[in-house]
Amino acid sequence: MTNVKFNGVPFERTFTSLVDDFFTEIPGLLKTEVAKPNIKGHVPVNITEHENEYQIEVVAPGYDKSDFKINVENNILTISAEKKAEEQKENGKSIRKEFQLRSFKRTFTIDNKIDSEKINARFVNGILIVTLERKEEAKAASKDIEVQ
Repeated sequence: MTNVKFNGVPFERTFTSLVDDFFTEIPGLLKTEVAKPNIKGHVPVNITEHENEYQIEVVAPGYDKSDFKINVENNILTISAEKKAEEQKENGKSIRKEFQLRSFKRTFTIDNKIDSEKINARFVNGILIVTLERKEEAKAASKDIEVQ
């Protein structure tokens, strides 16, 4: 048995507990995925680039399509949502209430290649999908070049 001081206080550990702690920590060291902090007002998004457009998917279960506000101003796309609090009469006492919907706001900078007149959005199964079409002149032209 080894005597170790932990924060100035004697702390006794056995070799077995040290080995157990080491093997408990290995899965955490091998993780490649970084967990994002749960920041108030932060919702996760996926951004996908297609040939003629970009798609932003915002996960927002529990919201209605009328709760969203999408705005473009000075090349800044703002997606926000606010859930109106509804008074509900409950017959019983709430033991645990863990989920609640909060408002959120995400902003994205868009460049001049996006046609702001052709931005559209749809809400499907708890996911808001915002489609940003590219302008015609910004679309990549494909051309085969002959070697001479």
